[in-house]
Amino acid sequence: MDFKEFTAKNVDEAITEACEDFMVTSDRLEYEVISNGSTGFLGINSKPAVIKARVKEDAVEKNTVDNTSSNTFASSDIKVEKKTTESVVTTKAESNVVDGNVFVERANDFLKDVFGAMNMEVSVNTKFNSNDNILDVELSGAEMGVLIGKRGQTLDSLQYLISLVVNRDSENYIHVKVDTENYRERRKATLENLAKNISYKVRKTRQSVALEPMNPYERRIIHSALQNDRYVTTHSEGDEPFRRVVVTLKK
Repeated sequence: MDFKEFTAKNVDEAITEACEDFMVTSDRLEYEVISNGSTGFLGINSKPAVIKARVKEDAVEKNTVDNTSSNTFASSDIKVEKKTTESVVTTKAESNVVDGNVFVERANDFLKDVFGAMNMEVSVNTKFNSNDNILDVELSGAEMGVLIGKRGQTLDSLQYLISLVVNRDSENYIHVKVDTENYRERRKATLENLAKNISYKVRKTRQSVALEPMNPYERRIIHSALQNDRYVTTHSEGDEPFRRVVVTLKK
């Protein structure tokens, strides 16, 4: 299969667009980052991220290698209690381990300033997977609803900002995933149930249904949930941020 070019606000969204287009999960996607994009100043002269992608011929399982750092930030006295960072490396060069620690520290330093300014007490657990270049950030505290926001919009915005900080001057693009109180999994389950209900409605009424606008990640969940459905098919319509999934009856 030939490579196809995708453009989005950032690399993660470009990858999601590719997954949506090819109707596959990200682990079955082979891609190359052409441009990481930039936000410009106050949105002026911003440049989109560009990737070229295609579906892998064979999916390859990878082992997980984690570098972990855990910090606690207090609103009254912003101090960082550092726990030991454990690095396990089997095939990576030592220089890559240092890079992983740099990404962890960048994310933690940024969040320390953010939660200090918000006067919030939040525990942060950050893990870097050097095999897949993924930085997982897990947040916990008493006011996580504030950080999640309406349908996860605040959490998504925080994830986007951390991605900008972490990928500053980075040669390889680092994927950032931010979660709290297992929100991502709970939201995924909600969307999968929604997809099944919409499929039933389309079969019963024989009329197409357009869902509310969703971000690329959530649209991909809907597509994946219905990709093997015998009766309906899905596609996306519109432009960001109002792009939505439409469920139609198969002919």
